[in-house]
Amino acid sequence: MNDAASSEGPEGPEVRPSDGLRASDADRERVAEQLRDALAEGRLDMEEFGERLDATYKARTYGELTPITRDLPGQGAVAPQPVSMVKGPAEQGSWAGRIVGGEGSSTWGVAVMSGFERKGRWTVPRRFNCFAFWGGGVIDLRDANFADREVTVNCVAIMGGLQVIVPPGVEVEVRGLGIMGGFDHREEGVPGAPGAPRVIVTGFAFWGGVGVERKLTKAERQRLKETRRQERLERRQARGELPASHHDHPHDLRDAHREAMEQVRDALDHHREARREEREARREERERRRRGDY
Repeated sequence: MNDAASSEGPEGPEVRPSDGLRASDADRERVAEQLRDALAEGRLDMEEFGERLDATYKARTYGELTPITRDLPGQGAVAPQPVSMVKGPAEQGSWAGRIVGGEGSSTWGVAVMSGFERKGRWTVPRRFNCFAFWGGGVIDLRDANFADREVTVNCVAIMGGLQVIVPPGVEVEVRGLGIMGGFDHREEGVPGAPGAPRVIVTGFAFWGGVGVERKLTKAERQRLKETRRQERLERRQARGELPASHHDHPHDLRDAHREAMEQVRDALDHHREARREEREARREERERRRRGDY
């Protein structure tokens, strides 16, 4: 990183309380998106872009992410509120509609030398209990409704693994105890979106682990990709309607440059999506082997 990406006060580098917090995949993606915008606008050349993008995907904390975009517009978006992939009014309304009350459609999950999944459209109760012994389970809340604004997922993993998946916007608090095992705290401390529920992950892990991951659904990722594609088509149509003149040449060059950068962005998005799907396939393969499905 160059000198412009460093931040030092009179007594040395500025250290914020949030710098030591673990960064999530969503945090890294937001920084990568900011770098792509800077590349498209001509603020970074390809060499700088490549260096910073590589540093972004290697970053593990907010403190490592912040200097990457400090000299770019919008640098305050990284921390201390690093994840907010939820658009205001529309998503706030959807959160209100997803807190439905009641008792929940499923209250427990058990995996003994086997596995279980809770995903899709289901209602998370105020307390969901799950247990894994030589097995694994997935509690996926991305498409779920919630019985209350605060729900607890109680996980007990004995020589097994449990995975809790939450959507962007949901606040997560991890309180579990691990002995020769552990609970994933990477998504803890990220402020929730207005109206979104709060998920408390608690329990006990012995020679096992409880993971917590924040990610979009495949449908939402596809929707965002289609939205960007439609915006590009509209811009191209608008440029085609402009009258040609001898003053238009510089604008044409800028438009061509912008279109080329958008193609680079699409290629990177495709590569990132392929990597994500490959990681998910490997994780599912490990879970099947752990459960002894074959």
